[in-house]
Amino acid sequence: MRKLNLLTMLPPLAAIGAMLIAIDARAWWQAVILAIGVAAAMVASVWWAAGDVLRVAWPCLLVTAAVWLLGAAVFDGHTAFYGITVVGPLIIPKLPRRRGAAALGLIAFVAAAGATKLLVSHEDIPAMLILYVAIPTGVAVVATGLMIPGQRFYDLVEELERSREREAELAVIRERMRFASDLHDIQGHTLHVVKLKLALAEKLVHSDLDRVREELRELHALVGDTISQTKELAYAQRRLNLSAELENAKNLFEAAGILVRVDREAEVDAQAGELLGQVLRETTTNILRHAQAKQVRITLSASGIAIVNDGVPDAPLPELSGLATLRQRLADSGGELTVAQKDRRFVTAAAFPHNRKAREDSK
Repeated sequence: MRKLNLLTMLPPLAAIGAMLIAIDARAWWQAVILAIGVAAAMVASVWWAAGDVLRVAWPCLLVTAAVWLLGAAVFDGHTAFYGITVVGPLIIPKLPRRRGAAALGLIAFVAAAGATKLLVSHEDIPAMLILYVAIPTGVAVVATGLMIPGQRFYDLVEELERSREREAELAVIRERMRFASDLHDIQGHTLHVVKLKLALAEKLVHSDLDRVREELRELHALVGDTISQTKELAYAQRRLNLSAELENAKNLFEAAGILVRVDREAEVDAQAGELLGQVLRETTTNILRHAQAKQVRITLSASGIAIVNDGVPDAPLPELSGLATLRQRLADSGGELTVAQKDRRFVTAAAFPHNRKAREDSK
């Protein structure tokens, strides 16, 4: 935005200033004085584009005011008002208060400074009034009147830029939270499975060495798979397969001595499969961690998944942060996640209603 302001303001300001100097200057020193006023106007414009014009407000105002007074009272510089009618309107909208009074003061000064020409010259007074009072004052009024509402536009643009920056920061935060949640899903799930299988192997170490070896081989494969998934997550290549997650959950429950029943009412929509796989993985971890389950029923439908388990203590619904995060993810994708606890059973259900409606409409 700053570069755009500079490109659109400085070339026209310099061109107009050079043209006025060529028209008005009768001697080299007059050209120098007028050029100083134009330079002050360009300095104020540069700082205005940077959003800090108040830093140079007083020097630029004093210089351009002096140029206008000299042009009106000392030599016939009827265009010497150019600098102050650029600097003043740039500064006034940036003032924290009393902008109206400042605008009136600027207009009054331009008119009064131009009127000093009448004190040193009494020739053709009507023409002098037009050149040194009416035209400069009119330009000051128009420039100030345009800049005050124009500043509102620039304020809106700046606010839009800040909003975009905040949105970008929020996007980064959301991505970090998503990464942390996925990492929790991978590592937390694996650690609970490792704990379960190690406990089983410890029980069987003196009675069934073949089963212990099998469990250790599965642990080795599980750890290797977790390392691969972590790498895929780091390179944004991770994709969950619902069928694989379903088979994995079934094996885990059976290894823990939990009776598992899987009902496939229909094939799940491919686009929803990854999120539903995350729900199944998180629910599996929660059941192994929090419940003393004996039975688990998993139902797959065209629009979602439902997991029901027993072995839930008579206590308030626990706070499950992983499911809370998944609820927001499903909501962002048009789905919904519900949990309920009743009669020592816990129900976790995730659904995409639009998938169900689309299938019904296609029939």
